[in-house]
Amino acid sequence: MSDHEQQQTAPRRGKVLDALARAERKVFTRPAPKSANAQVKFLLTRAKGSTKALAERLGVSRRTVERYRAGKLKTPQKRLQAALVEETESEWQPQVRAQARAQASTSRGMMVEVTAYFGFTCTGSSDDGRERQITTDISPTYVKQILELQEAGATEEDLHPIVAEAITESYFTEWGTRADGLRADFTSVSSISFRF
Repeated sequence: MSDHEQQQTAPRRGKVLDALARAERKVFTRPAPKSANAQVKFLLTRAKGSTKALAERLGVSRRTVERYRAGKLKTPQKRLQAALVEETESEWQPQVRAQARAQASTSRGMMVEVTAYFGFTCTGSSDDGRERQITTDISPTYVKQILELQEAGATEEDLHPIVAEAITESYFTEWGTRADGLRADFTSVSSISFRF
């Protein structure tokens, strides 16, 4: 399969998954490697020195990985550069990320800021659906569910209902103190960000 074919078939992450990845990057205590050479060397340590495994992961040839490791190639094409950044950041400081995730899912919770179209179903009356910008805390119970789904490889569509339920609980029903039975769903997410 050519690089072009791989690029066409590669699944795109959605806005919720990207927002979770950005939130994790914000907890890093040291910056991740920036140069292609440093990123390849770091990823090779994670791949136990296997240039073949790293090449498959990045969607390039083994020889390309060896050239970047040796410093013979320095400026990757956009697709490879994006893959290097994503793979490096996904492997960088796993203990720091794990600690932030554990605290968020047991005691602290997370903050979410979202602009999306919210529609409602409930007993009684409610506002018609519309685009809203909402900033609210999410309880540790929902954070745990969201992070577990992310770890299990959930899609964007799998995460939308649980994030909407978390926002409904904290923002619309104020932790069960009003609007009993209200359920909000969101679609057309314009922007979303999380903060541990």
